[in-house]
Amino acid sequence: MMSKKVDDHKRVNDILLGPLERPALKWLAEHMPQWVTPDILTTVGVIASVLTFAGYALVPVSKNFLWLASFGFVMNWFGDSLDGTLARYRHIERPRFGFFIDHAVDAVSIVLIFLGLGLSGYVDLVVACLAAIGYLMLAILVYLKTYVTGVFEMTSAKIGPTEARVLGILINTMVFFIGNPEINLPLLGLVSVFTMVVGGLAVLMMSYFVIKTIVEARKLALLDGKRLERRLERRREAEMKQIAKENNKAEKKSKTAAKGNHDTLQTPLNG
Repeated sequence: MMSKKVDDHKRVNDILLGPLERPALKWLAEHMPQWVTPDILTTVGVIASVLTFAGYALVPVSKNFLWLASFGFVMNWFGDSLDGTLARYRHIERPRFGFFIDHAVDAVSIVLIFLGLGLSGYVDLVVACLAAIGYLMLAILVYLKTYVTGVFEMTSAKIGPTEARVLGILINTMVFFIGNPEINLPLLGLVSVFTMVVGGLAVLMMSYFVIKTIVEARKLALLDGKRLERRLERRREAEMKQIAKENNKAEKKSKTAAKGNHDTLQTPLNG
């Protein structure tokens, strides 16, 4: 399947929290003041990512800043999830601009959030960066599949940005109340629970990327293989038709030449 235009892509959003999120977004879009535009909501989402970054980065000063990080997650959901819904509700979609700017902003938000985690002291900076890389790898996989299949899957294994934000808020809350204990692991030494959780997510995301890439590549190889066979078959049929056409022409020329020779031989006798 050739790539489609952005506005022709089929959107698939089967996240776990979808039955709750979709009605909520619809209600918010219906009751949003007219002066609130999709661009404003996108800006809110970016500012919220900065708040989450600041909240995590300021945790060494006071763990109360975890609440700022969680508030940033909530506002990021509000801005990032509602901007497209509002545009579709008001019929003011800009598919190409929206697709481009939304995912460019998402990349910036992910880097800010995980970098903030690494600066919080609760998560090892290297592990936080690996988790950011894993998330961006999944995003790239989504964009590639959108291009080659025309299907925009907004989730990975029914887990999307909404679930990731909820998980972040839950972990922030747990760490605030029970702390971030360290566990002595073989070969790794003392590792905080928060680091283990984020590291586990990084491994899961990267593993999912590898497995999904192999699965999709095999599907595309089979699909392209069948198309190649059909294209080669059509080419062979066209070549056979061309050969048959040329043979017919040669046969006609031969018959014409033979007839001409026959008439030439007959002329003196008739004379």
